[in-house]
Amino acid sequence: MDILSAILLGLIQGLTEFLPVSSSGHLVLSQHLLGFHGPNLAFDVLVHLATLFAVVLYFRKDILSIFSSALARSDDNIDGRRWLLMIAIGTVPTAIIGFTFREQFEAIFATPKLTAVMLWVTAIILIASDRVRVKVNSSRSRLTVPRAIMVGIVQGLAIIPGISRSGSTISMGLFSGLNPQIAARFSFLLSVPAIMGATILEFGEIVNIGAQDYLPYSLAALTAFYSGYLAIDILMKMVIKRKLWKFSIYLFVVGLLGLLLT
Repeated sequence: MDILSAILLGLIQGLTEFLPVSSSGHLVLSQHLLGFHGPNLAFDVLVHLATLFAVVLYFRKDILSIFSSALARSDDNIDGRRWLLMIAIGTVPTAIIGFTFREQFEAIFATPKLTAVMLWVTAIILIASDRVRVKVNSSRSRLTVPRAIMVGIVQGLAIIPGISRSGSTISMGLFSGLNPQIAARFSFLLSVPAIMGATILEFGEIVNIGAQDYLPYSLAALTAFYSGYLAIDILMKMVIKRKLWKFSIYLFVVGLLGLLLT
């Protein structure tokens, strides 16, 4: 792989992984329209690992706070234990759906028109979530088991190409009554075990990287890391300002092109 292609792929991965536009949806349509068959598995593992580091770095204060309060013995620090518990609970339905329906969802990769429709579904979800004006307060807008399960289910369904993981999970959090900041934080922190689990399963592929690919793959990982970090920052600000609908314009256009050209 040449350096320019590696950097471009890293940039696309970093941006589409976290912005609510569906990285898998872009992959399906680009494969069909451009004859692009994607990088090998080792490259995929490396850039996903880079985006995982971006999440951990961006939310480092939250992660440290959660673990430090969870390890403390005082009942005043119950929030840390609650967040860890909710992340664990939310991860369960994601894992069940992923392992049970993985083959069925992957079959959609061969149906670009359905993927284009799913991009429209994501656009509608984003518009709807911005219009939700639930009156929240400190006692009601907190993570609960039902909310964690609902967000976890949606994260599992986001395996479907065209359904954005970040967009759908944040939206579900908003629909359930969480305030925008908590919904976004939970969405990204919930992605950590999901990305980590998928990366660990295929981590052995990294040893297959040839010496000629060390430089381009490293540059791709760095690009994915920095662009992913930037994408998280952009999305967090837009969620708080309730501006997710702006991404729906892009999704409608890409979805329409996908329907017309595939």
